[in-house]
Amino acid sequence: MKPFVSIVILNYNGVNYLKKFLPSVLATHYENFEIVVADNGSSDESISFVASNFPRVKILTSKKNEGFAGGYNWALKMIQADYYVLLNSDVEVTPDWIRPMVELLESDVKNAACQPKLLSQKEPSLFEYAGAAGGWIDCYGYPFSRGRIFDICEKDDAQYDQNAPIFWASGAAMMIRASIFHELGGFDASFFAHQEEIDLCWRIQLKGYHIYCCPESIVYHVGAGTLPRGGRKVFLNFRNNLVMLCKNLPFSELCWKLPCRIALDAISAWKGLLSGDTYFFTAIFKAHMAFVWLLLAGKWKRTYPTQPMNTLQGVYSGSLVYQYFIKKKQYFNKIVL
Repeated sequence: MKPFVSIVILNYNGVNYLKKFLPSVLATHYENFEIVVADNGSSDESISFVASNFPRVKILTSKKNEGFAGGYNWALKMIQADYYVLLNSDVEVTPDWIRPMVELLESDVKNAACQPKLLSQKEPSLFEYAGAAGGWIDCYGYPFSRGRIFDICEKDDAQYDQNAPIFWASGAAMMIRASIFHELGGFDASFFAHQEEIDLCWRIQLKGYHIYCCPESIVYHVGAGTLPRGGRKVFLNFRNNLVMLCKNLPFSELCWKLPCRIALDAISAWKGLLSGDTYFFTAIFKAHMAFVWLLLAGKWKRTYPTQPMNTLQGVYSGSLVYQYFIKKKQYFNKIVL
């Protein structure tokens, strides 16, 4: 019997996405899997729709929206499986998408998590913002992907069609060993949303496990990478990234990288303000203030050993900001030679 896979779709008022994309998940070609919709306190008709139209799908419900991090934490505590697939509701899958990822993780007990190749559901020839062909990170903590640098998504010309170790797997479509997810305590629920999968993958590597991109598996993601910058999304991204650095960097690196990172964020904020993007400036300012409050209040503590970033997979030792904005390099293979 093949390993049991639980495909868990965390839903919040996503009935239209469920109507459009859940049929593709039900058409998955794999002999030992279940589909679970974990509803995060939706106020639309998501639950009644799924119950009426897809009786095969299991439903879990929460009375409130606990975000991506907290939502998956409560849901996965109630699900027993060999592997979890964390799947966004706005993802269209291909029939054979599960098998290659299972085979990759089964090939080595140290392989803890992986992601498929994420292409744009709206423009299938392009990589999708949320993870493309696997996540990397630069020395200051800025995340990027094989196939996506900041807002530039490359065309998929099979340039990343080999299994490859990466720093982080996209939360839009991540397969992870259930035992490792629980061993590490799941996501940091204080993140609520954004960067929590990067934090988890960082901790996975610190425990000696590996993370991969499995491009033989292909999915198509609608995503939110093209939404206007500003507001809560930017706030959470910048706040959570700084918290993640403090949690996972060795102090010898943190003492100089954190000030540099804050300075780079400030430059970005002022650039936004001078171009008229006051929401972006305000969100970063609030993120920095929230981070300082968390730091002074001692709201988080290191509970595991850290190690230098350059000892981990998927780390670019230079500055992504410098390469992109100064050197004008917009493609992964131009930066990571």
